[in-house]
Parts: sequence; structure tokens; C-alpha cells
Amino acid sequence: MGLLQHRLLGRGGVVRVFRWLPRSVRVGFWDQVRAGVAAKPAARAVGLSPTTGVRLFRQAGGVIGNAPCRPGPVRLSLAEREEIACLTAAGLGPRAIGRAIGRPASTVSRELTRNTGRSGVYRAVSAQHAAEERAARPKTAKLAADPVLRQVVQDRLDRKWSPRQIARRLVLEFPDQPEMRVSHETIYQALYVQGRGALRRELTQALRTGRALRMPRRQAQARRERTPGGIKDMVNISERPAEAADRAVPGHWEGDLILGKDNKSAIGTLVERTTRFVMLLHLPHSRDAATVATAMTEIIHTLPPLLVKSLTWDQGKEMAHHQQITLATGMDIYFCDPHAPWQRGTNENTNGLLRQYFPKGTDLTQHTAADLNRIATELNGRPRQTLDWHTPTEALEALLFNQQTMRVATTT
Repeated sequence: MGLLQHRLLGRGGVVRVFRWLPRSVRVGFWDQVRAGVAAKPAARAVGLSPTTGVRLFRQAGGVIGNAPCRPGPVRLSLAEREEIACLTAAGLGPRAIGRAIGRPASTVSRELTRNTGRSGVYRAVSAQHAAEERAARPKTAKLAADPVLRQVVQDRLDRKWSPRQIARRLVLEFPDQPEMRVSHETIYQALYVQGRGALRRELTQALRTGRALRMPRRQAQARRERTPGGIKDMVNISERPAEAADRAVPGHWEGDLILGKDNKSAIGTLVERTTRFVMLLHLPHSRDAATVATAMTEIIHTLPPLLVKSLTWDQGKEMAHHQQITLATGMDIYFCDPHAPWQRGTNENTNGLLRQYFPKGTDLTQHTAADLNRIATELNGRPRQTLDWHTPTEALEALLFNQQTMRVATTT
């Protein structure tokens, strides 16, 4: 390997220099990571130290798309270059070498012209390193070159939109301006990847994870407080009408509580299954059944009849007064099976988004009713993939407009 070296970013932003890592080793490392192996075990599997594996991962910002891929039909592999070196040393010409490795003679000739050293000797490792340096494509990132697009992206990250939401929404809002398009992966790279930081680094805190490095997704484990013996006279989700399950008819909701520090504070969450429209219950003093019933009754009374059909909740004791809520609002209430949060998948996803505003381990009583309204409005203004990148507010407004149009047509 001689004097060839590889630079990795160490702690505190200090550049540390290591002997150059062969492409085969780095490809093997990233193959392990793509398969779900953590950085340290992946490094051990290919003969690297765990520390080097972590530095490789951090250098790429956790973005696997920046990792080296296996050679394809276009690029020569290190093994092919080693064959070229051996056959060249044996005196074979480009045509004979091409036939031996299954490549066109022009490819071999171009490889020899580009990568033969001053000594007139072709070396496979040196050629591989030079090819990778040329393929680095050190062009200016799109967000770094376009201040208008960069500002639009930064503004929406500040509003806690995800990179994917931003990318898809730009297509809707600027249909005739291709220069205002950017992929979600480009946004992630601008946030995370060393040398491509076109966006402010602190904007990573606005992402749902809040991390400064992309990490493998991990399974979250929810803990819920339950009433011993279950809730009296509850109706199981299996009896919920089919129209609620297929989301074809609006007015079916899912709900839950977000708990604060030491489970001493809570905020109620309601999300409509068809439009993903969110409403929040202000529970500043208590989350007992009576308080939840009162808050829920008040907020349901603000809804038009079209949106009052059913509510699905888990078996938390805060819903012990569910019959009173049904009598006061006319909304049927169904309960999920124990330990089955996927039966309220829309609400679980929504609660994950709301944790950006209400981090775990914080006191939720500090948020006023006005704060909750503002946060709900902001969340309802974020585009969703399931709504073809429209917002819940837009979906709800379209729903109510269509309903009003149908009523007018019927009366006339």
C-alpha cells in the first residue's frame, strides 16, 4: 500500500490519517451495515478495529447512500485491476487482456493509459485508489449553490417538516420550476455528511429523531398504565364497523395520552383516521377519568356531525367514563386489545411526531391550551405522504367543502 493514506474525521473535528483502506474492505464493511449490523461488529467482521468502523460510519454521516458500492458492469473492480496488472507484466496487449477478463479492449487501454505510473509500471492498488479519487465528484451541492432553495428548505425544517415531506411538497408547490426540486436524500446529506453541510447543523434538532447522526432504526417499546381487570362495559375493536377500518368514511378517530416526566403530567391526542387531522386535549391538573371525559366532551362538541362517528382507544384507566362520553357526544368508543398499539397505528405515528414538541421526560403542565392549539395547527399544516403530500388541514377542508357542495346540490 506504500504511502497511500485514508483520512477520517476523529473526535472534536480533528482529521486523523490512517493507512488507505482497500475498497474491498470498505465495501464489506458497508455490506454488513446495510444488513443491519452495528458499526463495531461490522468492522470486526472485515478485520478492522471497532474504532475505525465507528469513524467510517461517522464520516459518512450515517448515510449508507454515501458508502462505496460493489463494482458494477461499468467500473472495474480491484480484482480485475489485479488481473490487468499480472497480464500486462506477462506482455499481453489490451485486446488479449480484454478477452481474458471479459472487458472491451478500449476499457483496458483506457485503464492502462490513465493509471500507469511514471515508472511505466501499472499497479492495481494504485490504480484502484486513483479511480476512487476521480469518482469522488467534488461538485458543489445543490443546496449550497442555490440560496433560494436552501432558504425554503431551512424554513420548513424549522417548522419540523421531514426531508421527505419537504421534497414531495416542493413538487406540488413549484410544478413549473424544476430548479426548486431537491430529493430528501440530498437534504439529509446536507445536514449530516462531512463536507456537504449546506444547511445549518443545528437543524438536525428539528428532525423527528433530533439526532446529529443517522442511526439504524430501533424498535420502540411503549409502556401503558392499565386498569386491573379491564374497563367496565367496554366494546372491543373487533366490533368496530368496517367503514372505520378502511378509512373510506370520515369521522372515525384514534386517541391516547402522551405522558410527561414520571408519568405525572399528560396531554390527550386525537387523530382522525381519514384526514390525519389532530386535536389535543389540555389536561393541566389531572388525567383521571372524570377530567379526560370532560375535556374530550368539550372538544368533540366543536366538530361537525360529519366527523363524529367513533373513537378507538387503548385500555387505559383514563377512559373508565367512556359511557358518559358516548351519551354526551353520540360518539361510539371502542377499545384495542391489550399490548396491541398497532391497532391504533395512525395515533401511534402521530404521537411520535408530537414527541418533537413534547420530549419524553419533560413536564407537560408547562404547556398552555394556546400552546397546544398552536402545535396542533403546525402539525396539521405538515404534508403527509399518505395524503399525496397534502396537509391534514387541506384534506379536512376539502372534505367539508365536498360535503357542503353535496348538501347544496341536494336542496336545489
